[in-house]
Amino acid sequence: MGREFELKFKAMPEQLTQLCRRFGDFCAISMETTYYDTPTGELAQRHITLRRRFENGLSVCTVKTPGDGCGRGEWDAEAGSIEEAIPLLQEAGCTEDLEALTKAGVLPICGARFTRLAKTLELDTCQVELALDQGCLLGGGKEIPLCEVEVELKSGAEAAAVAFAQQLAREYGLQPERKSKFRRALDLAKGENNG
Repeated sequence: MGREFELKFKAMPEQLTQLCRRFGDFCAISMETTYYDTPTGELAQRHITLRRRFENGLSVCTVKTPGDGCGRGEWDAEAGSIEEAIPLLQEAGCTEDLEALTKAGVLPICGARFTRLAKTLELDTCQVELALDQGCLLGGGKEIPLCEVEVELKSGAEAAAVAFAQQLAREYGLQPERKSKFRRALDLAKGENNG
């Protein structure tokens, strides 16, 4: 993939229901995510996310690297374990030296379990995926609710995707979510979550 561009919003279950009614049929995907880091937390320090996610039972491993604004680097590989995936993610074009960063090994540190309702929308000058996520974030033996809306650009103009996401936010009273699922789950694992 190489680059991800998305906008994320906090939501309540009733807002997800309203969006389902408005946009019709969505594809349901069961997501079980484990996030990994080195024993010294090297990846989190560099704002790199490494995860293994089961998507309706299919194991997909992903690395995300810092970017600007709503964009960041993203590469995926189907693999049976995170260790198998690391060289594949490097081969896929990950801009960080992932193999060197993880040579001491990686450990599961937090996670997420949720259902994603996803739908591709064709707008005037872009194609986006509208994703409605509901479930929980996991860390440090605790869990907190997860309920959010994502608008991810699949092709076309970034400005059009931003305009669409902002219009949805205005219409449904959605607030921007500044932290990724990983960062919120990591905060929970560290005991830094304020609810």
